[in-house]
Amino acid sequence: MHYFVSAGEPSGDLHAANLICSLRVVDPEARFTGFGGDRMTEAGATLIYPLVNLAVMWFLGVFANLVTFFRLLFMADRHFRDQRPDAVILIDYPGLHWWIARRAKARGVPVFYFVPPQIWAWGGWRVKKVRDFFDLVLCSLPFEPEWYHARGVKQAVHVGHPYFDELADRPLDAGFLSQEHAKPGAMIAILPGSRTQELIRNFPVMLRAAGALHTRGLKVRFAVACLHERHRALAFGLLDQARARGEIPAGLSLELHAGRTPELIRLARVAWAVSGSVGLELMAESLPSVVLYKVKRFDLWVARRFIRSKYISLVNLLADAEVFPEYLTWQDASGALATWAERWLTDPAARERTTTALVELKRQVAAPGASDRAARHIHSWLVEHQTNVSILKGPRSRDRSTVVQGSTGSAAG
Repeated sequence: MHYFVSAGEPSGDLHAANLICSLRVVDPEARFTGFGGDRMTEAGATLIYPLVNLAVMWFLGVFANLVTFFRLLFMADRHFRDQRPDAVILIDYPGLHWWIARRAKARGVPVFYFVPPQIWAWGGWRVKKVRDFFDLVLCSLPFEPEWYHARGVKQAVHVGHPYFDELADRPLDAGFLSQEHAKPGAMIAILPGSRTQELIRNFPVMLRAAGALHTRGLKVRFAVACLHERHRALAFGLLDQARARGEIPAGLSLELHAGRTPELIRLARVAWAVSGSVGLELMAESLPSVVLYKVKRFDLWVARRFIRSKYISLVNLLADAEVFPEYLTWQDASGALATWAERWLTDPAARERTTTALVELKRQVAAPGASDRAARHIHSWLVEHQTNVSILKGPRSRDRSTVVQGSTGSAAG
C-alpha cells in the first residue's frame, strides 16, 4: 500500500519515522511519501516538502506563512489526485492538517490521525472537523477516546504515546555521561524548546533563573539542551545578551550542548523545561521539573478564551494534578524557577514527594508499543474497508475541483 504521512514538528517527524517502521512490519510492500523531516527520510519515506523546517506557533506565525500553507495544500491535493495513496496519516500539527484531511477525503482517501492535537484542552468545537474528515483517531492519552466518543467520533482508540517507544530504544552516550558525572556540582538541565520561537522567548527567563539560583550560594551547574547546532548558536547569542545586561553573574557554570537532551536529562537533578512532549521523558526519568511557557501578553489573552484544560503539561494532565509546577505566562517567572530548584536540591522530603508521584505515574501510563499498535489498527482498517476505499478512490481521483478557499492555519491553528 501507498501511505502519505505528514508531520510538522521535530517530535512529529520522529513519531512518523517510528510509525513507518512499524507499518513495514505489517505491510512489507508499503511505500511512503509525505511532508516531514530527516527522520522520515531516514525511515525510507520520499519527502515531498520539509514541513518540519516550517514549524510555527501562535497567530502571527500563521499569517506570516499563509502563502506557503496554501502552496502546500495545493501540493498535497495534486499528490492525492495523481498518486492516489491508499491512506493519509497526519501527526498532530492542527491547522494545515485540517485542510489536508479535507482534501484527502474529497479525493476518497481514508485519513488517520496519529497523536491528535489536544483539542479537548482548547478549541473543543473543532471536534466537528475530526468527525467530518478522519476515519480513525489513534489517541495517545488514555482519556481521549471517551472524550471523542461522547462527541460523535466513534472511531477513536487508545494506542498510547509513541514517545515511550522512542525512550525505550534511545541509546545514550556512555562516554559523555561518564565525563559529565566527573564534574562537580549538581546539574540543572535547561530545556528551552524545539522551536526557534520557543527558545527566543523562554531561554532568557531560564538564564535569569540560573543567575538568581547561583547568587544563593548553591553548588550547581547548568547545561542547556539545544535541538541542533543552529539552536545552539542562537542560544550563545542570547547568553551573550544576558551577560551584557548583567543577568549572568561571574563564576556561573553553564554549558550549551546540541543533540544531548537524553543524556542531560539522565544527568540532571532538576530540570527547567518548555511545555511539550519532552515532559514525558522527564517523567520517565522521575526528574523533578518546572514547566515554563512564556508567550506574548496579547497571545495569552486570546489563548485564555479557548483553553479548557487545567494544565499545559502532559505530565500534569495525565496525573490530573500539578506534579510539575507550571507557568503559562507573559511575565518573568525566573524567580519561581529558581525557588523550585532550590527546594528540590535542599529539601529531601520535597524531592521525594515529587519523584514518588512521577514513579507511580510512569507505572500507570508509560507502556511502549504505541507505534506498533497504531500500525496494526491502520492496516486492519484498510484491509477491512479495502473494497469501499477502491470504489471511492476511482471517481474521486479524477475530481479536479479547486481547493476550498480559506485560511489554512498552522500548528497553532
